[in-house]
Amino acid sequence: MAPTGDTDTDTRTAAVIAAALALAAEQPWSGVGLAAIAARAGLPLVDLYPDLQSKTAILRAFARRIDRLVLAGEDESLLREPPRDRLFDVLMRRFEALAPWRAGLRSIVAAERRDPLEALRRVPDFLASMRWMTAAAGLDGDGIAGFIHRRGAEAVFLAVLPVFLADESEDLARTMAALDRQLTRGDRILRRLPMRLFRGGSVVDAP
Repeated sequence: MAPTGDTDTDTRTAAVIAAALALAAEQPWSGVGLAAIAARAGLPLVDLYPDLQSKTAILRAFARRIDRLVLAGEDESLLREPPRDRLFDVLMRRFEALAPWRAGLRSIVAAERRDPLEALRRVPDFLASMRWMTAAAGLDGDGIAGFIHRRGAEAVFLAVLPVFLADESEDLARTMAALDRQLTRGDRILRRLPMRLFRGGSVVDAP
């Protein structure tokens, strides 16, 4: 059983994340302030200090929660499937975990497009999440192979994200179709690369 302090902190963090995304769904993310987030969460502003002292920190906490949701849904039998299918399953689980927050995410993504510096601040969190996603798909090898798989997963996710944000269907059919297309495209690109890049996760037997 987790200590009471940890449980309290987790509950506060969940409330703050929910409040921030609810406000983002109602107004431009750029106009959402920490005081408003705390008030919507029913918390004093001091409760956001020090762990949630910026909107970037709140979004980082949100990303980590999504990471945990995806990882908690891991199915060991998936590792027996082809790499493409494994990555499809993992990324689709991520989109499904994000789906309840789509309206707020639309506002956040729109704000980041207008503010490249804010988008840059979020890059390390995105890269960390994608490292966990490739690990969940069994594609997190070292060397060039691991690098290629991580960059590929990142590119696929970003390509499908606009479709996901506009997809209001309950089964995310459009998102699923877009993900399938992007992974098929990525698979074709990978097949053109020298196979020695993927032996043991690194370049071996180079001429």
